[in-house]
Amino acid sequence: MKNKKQSALDQTTKMADNKKVEAQKNRAPKKLVYVLFGSLFVVAVMTLLKAWHLWDIPATVLLVGRWIVISMIILYAIFKRSLTTWILISMIVGAEFGHDLPEIAVGMNLVSKIFLRLIKTIIAPLLFATLVYGIAGHSNLKQVGRMSWKALVYFEVVSIIALFIGLLAINISKAGVGVIVPDVIGQADAPETVHQTTAEIILHVFPENIAKSIYEGQVLQIVIFSILFGIAVAMLKEKYRTPMVRFTESLAEVMFKFTQLVMYFAPFAVFAAIAYSVGHMGLDILVNLFKLLATLYVALIAFMLFVLIPIMLFLRIPIKKFFKAVSEPATLAFATTSSESALPIAMEKMEEFGVPRKIVAFVIPTGYSFNLDGTTLYLSLATIFIAQMTGVHLSIDQQLVIMFTLMLTSKGVAGVPRASLVILLGTAASFGLPIWPIYIILGIDELMDMARTAVNVIGNCLATVVIAIWEKEYIRKP
Repeated sequence: MKNKKQSALDQTTKMADNKKVEAQKNRAPKKLVYVLFGSLFVVAVMTLLKAWHLWDIPATVLLVGRWIVISMIILYAIFKRSLTTWILISMIVGAEFGHDLPEIAVGMNLVSKIFLRLIKTIIAPLLFATLVYGIAGHSNLKQVGRMSWKALVYFEVVSIIALFIGLLAINISKAGVGVIVPDVIGQADAPETVHQTTAEIILHVFPENIAKSIYEGQVLQIVIFSILFGIAVAMLKEKYRTPMVRFTESLAEVMFKFTQLVMYFAPFAVFAAIAYSVGHMGLDILVNLFKLLATLYVALIAFMLFVLIPIMLFLRIPIKKFFKAVSEPATLAFATTSSESALPIAMEKMEEFGVPRKIVAFVIPTGYSFNLDGTTLYLSLATIFIAQMTGVHLSIDQQLVIMFTLMLTSKGVAGVPRASLVILLGTAASFGLPIWPIYIILGIDELMDMARTAVNVIGNCLATVVIAIWEKEYIRKP
């Protein structure tokens, strides 16, 4: 008996020692960190002195200084060996590369497009497998119904709050008053829009051809098909149901492994996406529209501070652990401006956080159409911005009507980059607002899309934890 206890103790000690060794390996040397911050401080001071015309430092010296700092940042990432660290550093390196070599950077969008294509191949089989297994594997159809109404109520309440935060922010900042329009932005091409009736929007939720839904990336249609398929499997006799449940369970595991392989490509995709954005638009794009951009970022931060964090506090969700869990998918969404790129990794991280797979598989994909907090907030803010720019006075009643219209029309946007612009065009046309300011917004839309997409992902991840707690299935990990 003593030998068994001693053996177990030795094994535990060995595992603890291995973790310490692994942590030691992943820890960057302190000297490197000090040198990195020192170099960064020196380069920042030199850049400011030149910008303020206090010291005429050659541009080449500043260029070399910046790349020395970036080289040390890359060395730091090599020691850290963390995918999140590599993604963050790829953003920094990409911004510098796009600024210094814009001619090359504008052709790098191909790399990020390849990554997004690989991610899109994961979405349909992953959603199908996890939803069918979650429903048929437990045969608890009542729980599916409970989760549906609970999720929809939660989504709508949070979305309405996001709408009003956007409305309040733009009315306080008045960012649309007196904006100077750069010619390069005014010449941008806006996407085409087709006005949809309420009946067409509702009809669009349901798939007519599942192959077509997968091809077009219609997440909500795939979800509807998978839920009905899962319910059908759950109603079968045991001998027919068991093989399908085992198949979907295996398929889900394969797709999670597939995701891990694709994610190794993420830092390169993020580097290319940021380099392209900066090379295409330049860093000076913010000068004339800084107020609009700042209003959006402040409003999104306020939404997280005064809505999402109080929800976490009320339900006793560990805030630090939660943000650590969502840091990787949120960073990826921020860099690529696509929620789709973060969906597989977000599902995986929420499972690790203690949310059962059946809840993750149901809530996150459904949230892609009904819980776009960042996009909803942006749409309310941008619509009033257009009115302010063009001198159109909107009463509080008119603004409220626009808000509730947006609450309906924003549904069905399944994490597609720039889809919010199409909704914005349709809303402006519906209420008789001029279209030309949207061409201006298009110029900095990518910078705004980064923030709102990241908030969309964070909001959807939190929704899975909330529903899991309401279902009393959340596993609180130490």
